[in-house]
Amino acid sequence: MPLFIVILGILLLFLLIAKFKLNAFITFIIVSLFVGIAEGMEPVSVVDSIQKGIGNILGFLVIILGLGAMLGKLVADSGAAQRITTHLVEKFGKKNIQWAVVLTGFIVGIPMFYSVGFVILVPLVFTIAAATGLPLLYVGLPMLASLSVTHGYLPPHPAPTALASMFNADIGKTLLYGIIVAIPAIIIAGPIFSRTLKNINATPLKEFLNPVVLKEEEMPSMANSIISALLPVILIAVAALAQLLLPADFFLTKILVFMGNPAIAMLIAVLVAIYTLGLGRGKSMKDVMDSVGSAITGITMVLLIIAGSGALKQVLIDSGVSEYIGGILEQSSISPLILAWLIATVIRVCVGSATVAGLTAAGIVLPLVQGTGVSPELMVLAIGSGSLMLSHVNDSGFWLFKEYFNLSVNDTLRSWTVMETTVGVMGLVGVLVINMFI
Repeated sequence: MPLFIVILGILLLFLLIAKFKLNAFITFIIVSLFVGIAEGMEPVSVVDSIQKGIGNILGFLVIILGLGAMLGKLVADSGAAQRITTHLVEKFGKKNIQWAVVLTGFIVGIPMFYSVGFVILVPLVFTIAAATGLPLLYVGLPMLASLSVTHGYLPPHPAPTALASMFNADIGKTLLYGIIVAIPAIIIAGPIFSRTLKNINATPLKEFLNPVVLKEEEMPSMANSIISALLPVILIAVAALAQLLLPADFFLTKILVFMGNPAIAMLIAVLVAIYTLGLGRGKSMKDVMDSVGSAITGITMVLLIIAGSGALKQVLIDSGVSEYIGGILEQSSISPLILAWLIATVIRVCVGSATVAGLTAAGIVLPLVQGTGVSPELMVLAIGSGSLMLSHVNDSGFWLFKEYFNLSVNDTLRSWTVMETTVGVMGLVGVLVINMFI
């Protein structure tokens, strides 16, 4: 009976989001109330669980996502993203253009939310394709594969960071494993797959061909752009390596671990970027702060959706459902990593949102981490991979790609959907391979 109630709750989640287009945060609260009361909890206790779940997950994430949005905005507004793109294209040349845009998407995608990175980089892709005479999808898909992978796999993006918090996964290890898994996934879903799409002719709409292009003197240097964009990743990775290679009680280790704490790393990166991408290049503090302030409005709904998922997770725990589901899943002969990936995939196909799919799946399979000893970092990556699978007409990313590249629905399914599915499958393969060695 407990499992049946959870299935009804997930079906209700699908119905309200996909059919009635109800806001995901409101839907999570409604489903949390339904599941808690149906499982026999007192109504007041359900409300307490919802409040506790929201508080627990947002307490950590507000800092990370808020500062992450600020850093992404500074990278975009300063011209650092444009500098990275144009410089890499010049260095790699026409023959290796795909690798230039892959690297660009990866570097810019790490500090920037997917939709922001898409809107900023796709017009640059159009310009590159026009200048080189290469097919648009040949140039564009590798870039989007990089953006998609960083969005689904790597902190400090919302879903991977939230999943790491829910599973108590080490952010540094999650980032390192994620990069290892990401490299083959991007190569196969981007440069290799895009070469099979020569018969799809993408012709972007004219309004997307005239992005705001900064002049040479208006952009920061290449070194400044890369260091400012990647500083959080550098600090987190250095901290993870310090913990592996240096004695735990060594003074330098403690400093590096402190600086590599995700919240501190993001704070340091934003403070550095305020100077390197703003004040140090002649901008006033008011202009820089206006840019930083406007970044927050873009993450408000993301934070609420994550908060809603935290509420559902807590209700599943407090009602005893998580323990019950964990007992059932532990008896399965299927790998917990594959189970988590499958559940995230099913929810992704039904709901469309990768963030909702990942966070909902995490609430369901949470007991597997405690019960089976599976690596929490790999669970984060398995769920993240599943949440990217089979993007279709109920996913906003599907329509964003279709409209910008001016494709038919059929051609979008053949290109975008297959690319996203390739990323998801390769992510699972990478996770299972790493699991053999740790």
